Amino acid sequence: MLLDLPGKPQDHRIVVAMSGGVDSSVAAALMVEAGYDVIGITLQLYDQGAMVAKKGACCAGQDIYDARQVCDKLGIPHYILDYESRFHESVMNDFADSYLRGETPIPCVRCNQNVKFKDLLSTARDLGAEALVTGHYVQRFQKGEKSELHRAVDPIRDQSYFLFATTQNQLDFLRFPLGSLNAKTETRKHAKRFGLEIAEKPDSQDICFVPNGSYVSVVEKLRPGSLEEGEILHLDGRVLGTHTGIIGYTVGQRKGLGIGGGEPLYVVGLDPKTHRVYVGPKEALAKSEVYIQELNWLGEQTKETFNALVKIRSAHKPVPAKITLLENGKARVQFDSPEYGVSAGQACVVYDGNRVLGGGWIERDALF
Repeated sequence: MLLDLPGKPQDHRIVVAMSGGVDSSVAAALMVEAGYDVIGITLQLYDQGAMVAKKGACCAGQDIYDARQVCDKLGIPHYILDYESRFHESVMNDFADSYLRGETPIPCVRCNQNVKFKDLLSTARDLGAEALVTGHYVQRFQKGEKSELHRAVDPIRDQSYFLFATTQNQLDFLRFPLGSLNAKTETRKHAKRFGLEIAEKPDSQDICFVPNGSYVSVVEKLRPGSLEEGEILHLDGRVLGTHTGIIGYTVGQRKGLGIGGGEPLYVVGLDPKTHRVYVGPKEALAKSEVYIQELNWLGEQTKETFNALVKIRSAHKPVPAKITLLENGKARVQFDSPEYGVSAGQACVVYDGNRVLGGGWIERDALF
């Protein structure tokens, strides 16, 4: 599988970000098969000793071992970089603080934004590489002197939502060989064809530093004493119960509210100042517009206001909206039809068909 680099593959050094999973391992194998000069790099992002027995997370001890085994099989150099302090500062701390602000963070985006596509990319350049390859399911197309980010061929595996913060300079250096594959089964077929022992390794499901999905315990560990009890209030003012910390709730949540039966109620807002959880009927979740910040833009800014498609969650289907680009890296997004369960801290990604135009982080509603 060739990359859009001039000349012969053997004349180009490529660094592959290897998590120890099937995707990045196959990406590396495809690059070796094509004839590139390949180096595999795995990031140690946290205390692997505490996580070595945990399955279903990337970059843990077992995964580092698996990445090394794949590199040995492929006959390529493998380096492990200790990015633990950088990861803790820019990803884990942000994760905890975001929850305490009443938001729902996406640490995988922050990791790509601040560690993998920043520090690792810089290291790849230092090693003389002409491209950094990852196992993400997205497509990159070269249009003249400008590279574009597009959704993967397989919409189920598409990961473009998580890469919206990729800058133009980063995108110019990145390559995603798996984005053109039809399904994950095709990737596993390649893994078997290359004789990789990880061919049947399960996909990672959890956030890598959150054991068993228990993010509350992680926040408590990172921010001791930060959890405070508060009231669960109906929008009409009734106190329906109490809670032990707002981080146990997310906007749109219905189950596990601990307020008994009756009418179906949903979490509609979180107030970190008063430590209150607000609940209401489903219609109270409807939002006609949102504002996004830290806007990263990959499209051509020919108009301040234009129509596009947007995703407000990773599993959300793109919906039509009107986008107005504002000053200070912000934008206003007006949905053609109201959206439900919009949560601060999540990303809103803007598309033109399958092309990623950019995106930003959803701001908190002024009411909360």
